[in-house]
Amino acid sequence: MIEAKAVVLNVEAGRVWVKVSDRQDGCGRCDEPGGCRSVKIAYALKPPAEVFSLPDTIDARPGDRVLVRMEDGVALAGALASYGLGAVMLIAGAGAGHLIAGDGNPDFYAMGGAALGLFVAVLVNRLLHRSRRWRRTLKMNIVRDEQGCTMQARVAP
Repeated sequence: MIEAKAVVLNVEAGRVWVKVSDRQDGCGRCDEPGGCRSVKIAYALKPPAEVFSLPDTIDARPGDRVLVRMEDGVALAGALASYGLGAVMLIAGAGAGHLIAGDGNPDFYAMGGAALGLFVAVLVNRLLHRSRRWRRTLKMNIVRDEQGCTMQARVAP
């Protein structure tokens, strides 16, 4: 199970908005010798989301410390759908384009097939993103942090 500590920012209409407070950057070896710095490259254009809206299953209040949980395999399923499908469709499209070309210009047809494969992968990913059934398999939930205290209680003397 993947867990991240978070703080409840707002609760409204059965939803809770939480801010992740202990986001980890990959393996933690970014700046060490041999570290790949891949997470820093990934966040160069757009920083990762830190605020999430989730169903309020614990009657949370603003300031509560919670754990955001995701079952094992959920992140892998999302990554395979997002990146794996694109890679497979790119290669399959390029191969199909090359086969269709026959004696013509195989490189041109392979590029066209690769582009078509990526386009199909993007469409499938957009359909998956809109599918309630798919999103239910990728769910995150919240539980109270083991300390069970709120930030407001810690601030008060």
